[in-house]
Amino acid sequence: MTTTDKAWGGRFSGPRHGAFDRLNASIAFDWRLAPYDLWQNRVYADELHAIGVLNADEIADIRAAIEAIEADLRHGKLVFSIADEDIHMNLERELTRRVGDAGKRIHTGRSRNDQVATVFRLWLRDGLDLAAAALRELIETTLRQAERWADVPVPGYTHLQRAQIVTFGHALHAYAEMFSRDLERVVDARRRLNRCPLGSGALAASPYPVDRERLATGLGFDGPTDNSMDAVSDRDFAFESLSAFALCGLHLSRWAEDLILWMSTEFGWITLPDGFCTGSSIMPQKKNPDLAELARGKSGRLLGNAVALGSALKGLPLTYNKDLQEDKEPTFDTVLTMLDLLGTWSDMIGAMDIRADAMSAALAGGHLLATDLADHLVRVLGLPFREAHHLVGQAVRRAEELGCDVSDLPLTELRALHPDLDERAQAAMTIEASLEARARRGGPAPDQVRAAISRTRQRIESLDLTPPARPWAFELSPPSLQD
Repeated sequence: MTTTDKAWGGRFSGPRHGAFDRLNASIAFDWRLAPYDLWQNRVYADELHAIGVLNADEIADIRAAIEAIEADLRHGKLVFSIADEDIHMNLERELTRRVGDAGKRIHTGRSRNDQVATVFRLWLRDGLDLAAAALRELIETTLRQAERWADVPVPGYTHLQRAQIVTFGHALHAYAEMFSRDLERVVDARRRLNRCPLGSGALAASPYPVDRERLATGLGFDGPTDNSMDAVSDRDFAFESLSAFALCGLHLSRWAEDLILWMSTEFGWITLPDGFCTGSSIMPQKKNPDLAELARGKSGRLLGNAVALGSALKGLPLTYNKDLQEDKEPTFDTVLTMLDLLGTWSDMIGAMDIRADAMSAALAGGHLLATDLADHLVRVLGLPFREAHHLVGQAVRRAEELGCDVSDLPLTELRALHPDLDERAQAAMTIEASLEARARRGGPAPDQVRAAISRTRQRIESLDLTPPARPWAFELSPPSLQD
């Protein structure tokens, strides 16, 4: 293709530079926008008909052609050209091939700047909707497992050292809380995204009397954007979404690390289904928690994608700049990776089981009830906490000298620390007493865990999620490309 064959080639002459044209073309990745570009073309063509740019025969031909092109797209019959640069020009050329001059009219009053800003929002909006549904399912799966094991005590850790007694349900609910915040961020990002740039033109709005409210309604937006210069250059919605997904990936990575530890021989707390694990090519006994490891690894890529997009956006003057072509690959990668992770993770957590014997054995060491003894000294004997802390530290040291847990110290040893200690101190250092003492909102006592689960469930069920407009768009196979 020569320069003059380009849609913008009227003021150019001479041959094209092949390497630059390949660098300039985005069809290798922005083909994913095709279903949304066709939707936008249909709505925009209807508006051009409403204002008299297209006559009745032309709009009928365009509508039929767009329907046929969409069918061919879904069946993998379209072949796109690198020479046409991007999905917008490829589809416009295909439409023109089918309907003739009417296809050449569809870009009247429209720029690729407002066109891509619109269809990119449409694709990402569906991505957010799919992710929101997947997050809600993951949260519900996690809550069901947390309810199931709300009564099972386990050590809680700080600095990866045994700290205090919690329940396994309490630990699982902690992750449900993280993902509930992720879901709220996704819903919030969608709300800000849902404004329609179409009609903003290249940067100075359309000179044609298009009804921007009608365009927005036709594409499912809450309304049009209010500044054409901002509308064509804004990618806040993408950066905000990638940031939300990066944080969600961080939460998956944290849980992955816990699962990897819990599944290890050293812990042995859980079992994961074989379908989410792999073996070794040399060691026949191995069962590796590869989904957890992949999630932990991919979380770095999700963070990197957010940083990459932010780096592309910083310092851009108003309005559109070609740098913005760098918005799509990290966004596509993040959304598709996130959807894969959320679905498989939810399935794995739903099939996870525990080894209660290993959890019970883990409670035997680590002086997990030392803080309970300090609290007993404060509540019953009236000691200042700092003094109680010091005395219990001495008790721990003595227990280690005797080779026992602080909760197993004989009463004679306890009284050597403080003469007023009696059997009540030993009664305070039991698993049941420790959990009951923490029967506060947000605490690990089983009844409190169940109450917290109920509140989380009510919160996520109150969120108004929207089904995606074109979920099939996320199942398309890459198209054939030609030079």
